[in-house]
Amino acid sequence: MEPGKQSEITKLAVVGGSGLFDFDGLQVIGQHRVETPYGKPSAPVLEGEVEGVRMLFLSRHGEGRHLPPHAINYRANIAALQQLGASHIVTINIVGGITSTMGPGVWVIPDQIIDYSWGREHSYSDGTGDVTRHVDFSDPYDRELSEKLLQAAHAVGLEPVVGGTYGCTQGPRLESSAEIQRLRQDGCDLVGMTAMPEAALARELELPYAGFCLVVNWAAGISERMISIEEMQRVVSSNMPPALVVMAKLLA
Repeated sequence: MEPGKQSEITKLAVVGGSGLFDFDGLQVIGQHRVETPYGKPSAPVLEGEVEGVRMLFLSRHGEGRHLPPHAINYRANIAALQQLGASHIVTINIVGGITSTMGPGVWVIPDQIIDYSWGREHSYSDGTGDVTRHVDFSDPYDRELSEKLLQAAHAVGLEPVVGGTYGCTQGPRLESSAEIQRLRQDGCDLVGMTAMPEAALARELELPYAGFCLVVNWAAGISERMISIEEMQRVVSSNMPPALVVMAKLLA
């Protein structure tokens, strides 16, 4: 799918991590155990309804959150969603804030990515096929889908920051203060661990992909306060519930 190309959302897939599927409002009506040429996805793909709207849901860290970011089978995850007929993907990411407008509790719809991860299976062109495919990744997030996501967020009373660069690090450890300063100098506004290679794989399969990021902490060295995992979890608990309603509004 070319960035910005007009397309109808016929089946939305939501890929989430921490806390997304733990809240009331999601009615699970079935699940799909999918085999792909790249192995099994992180978890069974749920089919469910939010406010009467049916969607696909995939927990990227698996059942019980046992998969660290670098061990996720991103290729199987995106391929499974395509096999199940997904027309668009929205990913929900838990991130750290680097620039001043992106503090804890802020939702962000990013428009760029810098990839600092390594060693992950990051392409379907892995040398086993007949053709190596080069895709345009100038705009990692689909513009039209991101605009629809913004409108859906406004419909439920959220005012996300529009635009920003997501720096994708390896994890699972958090970054050092020096690493965050490097990311800041490189132009990153957010730091997370799961946007890549997810976004690039969706582009290879021509699936429009947009990101909805919840900032849960200031990145290392940005604030004088120490990073608290408990505080991050509190931010998730208090800010995540509207996210699924935003997804439903995308299809309203």
